[in-house]
Amino acid sequence: MAAVPSPVAVVTARDGTRPHGTTVSAFASLSLTPPMVLVSLDNRSQLLALVRRTGRFGLNILGVDQAELATAFARSRPDSRRHRLVAERGPAPIAGLGGLGRRRGRRVRHGRDHTVLLAHVVAAEAGPGGPRLLTYHQRSFGTHPAGRLTTGRR
Repeated sequence: MAAVPSPVAVVTARDGTRPHGTTVSAFASLSLTPPMVLVSLDNRSQLLALVRRTGRFGLNILGVDQAELATAFARSRPDSRRHRLVAERGPAPIAGLGGLGRRRGRRVRHGRDHTVLLAHVVAAEAGPGGPRLLTYHQRSFGTHPAGRLTTGRR
């Protein structure tokens, strides 16, 4: 699956006043009416246990200039990334995002080593200027080319 480019996001949640987060590339829009998303989290993740308990999480879609942030949230030491979270009520949004959505829902589908969360979008906002999104492809960060898209022959 490393050959398939994926957008990158950080899923965040709060345990009281403590923020938690992890980097993901397995997320997608599921429905427009009602607005829903799906996110896949590792079954061993403390974040998954927190989201299952609270039923809330933030989906922070990263811009191309946020690869360092994606790397920080991919690490297992939570203290190294707490300072990057904005002190605000809710599911712990990150400052300077490409996009943010707050989600609510407890519907889950279990896979072997991951769980897919199905959630309703309760709020969403776009970052300033609509930055190009960060992608992950062939085990490295990048972005899609700006400009006109071309289609293949039929």
